[in-house]
Amino acid sequence: NSVFRSLNKMNFITRLSALCLRKSKMQQRHQSSRRPAVPLGSRILTDPSKVFEHNMWDNMQWSQEEEENAKERAAENSLVKVQQEDQDRNWLFLEFPEILPENRREELKTEERSSEHTQTNTTNSFSCESEVFEEGEKYSKKKYERGSTSVQGYVFNEKQAKSLTDTLYGKNCGEELSRLDSFPGSDATYRILEVGCGAGNSVFPILKVLCNTPGTFLYCCDFASGAVELVKSHSSYNSAWCSAFVHDVCDDALPYPFPDEILDVILLVFVLSTIHPDRMQGVVNRLAKLLKPGGMLLFRDYGRYDTAQLRFKKGHCLSENFYVRGDGTRVYFFTKDEVWNMFNLAGLTEVQNLVDRRLQVNRKKKVKMQRVWIQSKFQKPSLMSLNIPEDITKRHPYG
Repeated sequence: NSVFRSLNKMNFITRLSALCLRKSKMQQRHQSSRRPAVPLGSRILTDPSKVFEHNMWDNMQWSQEEEENAKERAAENSLVKVQQEDQDRNWLFLEFPEILPENRREELKTEERSSEHTQTNTTNSFSCESEVFEEGEKYSKKKYERGSTSVQGYVFNEKQAKSLTDTLYGKNCGEELSRLDSFPGSDATYRILEVGCGAGNSVFPILKVLCNTPGTFLYCCDFASGAVELVKSHSSYNSAWCSAFVHDVCDDALPYPFPDEILDVILLVFVLSTIHPDRMQGVVNRLAKLLKPGGMLLFRDYGRYDTAQLRFKKGHCLSENFYVRGDGTRVYFFTKDEVWNMFNLAGLTEVQNLVDRRLQVNRKKKVKMQRVWIQSKFQKPSLMSLNIPEDITKRHPYG
């Protein structure tokens, strides 16, 4: 009996050690601070014989033969259609520096240059304590005179006054202002929303930076309640500077836990491709309403003829360029023009819209993969388009 007890005890210790190791690895994946060595466009393959020296090459130019071959493979795997009846993302700060306020971007660059010469130990959690929302940094809400065509000494005609009121306060301005103190992040001056946050692969790298950026607030949502619970249970999560919530972006009637036109940045990365093409425009339109004038929507997703599209077998194509994976998840492969059309119809203007073609290499297996992504930045027109004086446009009621 003593032998059996000893064996059971050893088995229990072994299982417990393995469980702790897996948990540690999961946390490290969620908060890893490693970043790509170089941003998009910095590593160009000029000598084909050196293709396996790195695992990724930028701005790959396809030959006509490669282009035609991709089209043929995509056409072939689309012949049989289904019957009717997504990583650590620390590259975000390289490709999308707009996530952060401008002053924090410069500070981050300085910190990165300094860290190149200093080795630091990483931990499994971030300690922000109270530095994010210090008393002196809290946002002071400003009130405006309403019910007349005069604002701070400026006089507008009826049309301009209505445009100003609707833009600054929303059409139900009284109701919106009454909610000012009732939503998470109401004191913040810079607000970010990540749509489709999953288990937090982007959330925690962003939060690590926000810890040292007073006045910022991060919202993150996902369709899966289990994913949101994982984010909220993480040691780095704190409701003082982050709000995670369950949300179905396809449900137009489902309200967000904050008013419209308060967001500075929306992050939409590998999310839109999972939505049925017929519903994409509605999702983009609703997200555009959340941006404040001058706010930015940052987009990255699968491009047409990416390796992932060409690998599908017959019988997985739902409709043109829209597929279902073996696990039941769906994926669409965009063109640059399709992306531009959607965001343009939503009233956003193009800042960046490009096809990111890369050659991904598995050096061990000597395998090459043609990756194609669409990377875009679209901005909501600022109040200056209404010909309203600049000192007025800076005083949006939500910061």
